[in-house]
Amino acid sequence: MENLKKNKHMTLDERIEIQECLNKGMTFKAIAQRIGKDPTTVSKEVKLHGKSYSNSFTKTDECCPKLLKAPFVCNGCSKRNHSNCRYHRRCYQAKTAQKEYEAVLIESREGIPLTKEEFYKTEEIISSAVKSGQNIYHAIKANNLSVSKSTVYRHIECGYYTISKIDLPRAAKFKPRKETKGKYVPKGVKIGRTFDDFLLFLEENPYVNYVEMDTVIGRVGGKVIMTFQFVNVDFMFGILLDNKSAAEAADKIRQLKEKLNTLCINFSDVFPVLLTDNGGEFSDVSAFENGLDDRLETHMFFCDPNAPYQKPHVENNHTLFRGIVESGTSFDNFTQENVNMIFSHINSVKRKQFNGKSAYDMFTFTYSKELAQALGVSFIEPKNVIQTSKLLKNFS
Repeated sequence: MENLKKNKHMTLDERIEIQECLNKGMTFKAIAQRIGKDPTTVSKEVKLHGKSYSNSFTKTDECCPKLLKAPFVCNGCSKRNHSNCRYHRRCYQAKTAQKEYEAVLIESREGIPLTKEEFYKTEEIISSAVKSGQNIYHAIKANNLSVSKSTVYRHIECGYYTISKIDLPRAAKFKPRKETKGKYVPKGVKIGRTFDDFLLFLEENPYVNYVEMDTVIGRVGGKVIMTFQFVNVDFMFGILLDNKSAAEAADKIRQLKEKLNTLCINFSDVFPVLLTDNGGEFSDVSAFENGLDDRLETHMFFCDPNAPYQKPHVENNHTLFRGIVESGTSFDNFTQENVNMIFSHINSVKRKQFNGKSAYDMFTFTYSKELAQALGVSFIEPKNVIQTSKLLKNFS
């Protein structure tokens, strides 16, 4: 076998070769031997640049079971272009992958990336300076911070800092530009918390239970619902957030930890591992990972960008939520009690995979009724379960 091309960037020709090999149904190992790369390199390339899409044949939001294992894409699937496949497709395209690679390469050379420690230290200095009446540029220069003013403004806008736009007199005077991009977790925060790190953690801890997280959007700019899915029992609950900011999410998580603590329940015993997407509301990882004594207790990981199939359980369970609350419905008039009622009905639905038991039954058997109640979920008699928007009529 020829020597592996180590420390060499993937070329367009190699990406085209990967696409053609995937179309033929070849394994990562065979593809790696063909282009002189390590199989892990090929696997990461395909997982990173595979793109999901739907067509007229797509009938469900569920993830195809075949996409949960290698090669993680539909390129070589015989049903890829057939009408009898009802799932979303996911394919690897060489030219798209090359463009994404070039964009990241340019971005990585535009500034100095911050580590987790540097990010939080910078946030502490900037927030303290602004609260004392200093402007951002002065704070950066006075403290020799390796971050640009525009980056700080962007982080404040995204809710990563404890200060907000209203704390900036000059910034508050201007009308914000039309937003074109989402708010995401900074790269430095994800070091050691990638999806590959998550898979490695599960391999080393095969018996650990983990919880998938996501955020359901109502009206753009309004209230949102942060959802938690216990994968082992298919149980879901939600926390209503006033806005989709990291500060708001962190505050509600701390409130949950304090509530559980009063019941002598340790947060990390219930949530040992968290898996979520790259939404900016999850960027304050210390709020999720650290206990009330500020010691690391819970492990938090992030899916790859644009990869909802990596947390399929919470995504699939959202279909039950959307059966009650249609997409586009504003949550601004919702209360936490309303959210609790919705998930109480969802968890009381009988499940085929549990032989007629509900997620509530499985959760209370595995954990306790006390914990379910603490998470806001109550038992609904089977005859009273409502799975449509009619449930919303019960809201006062």
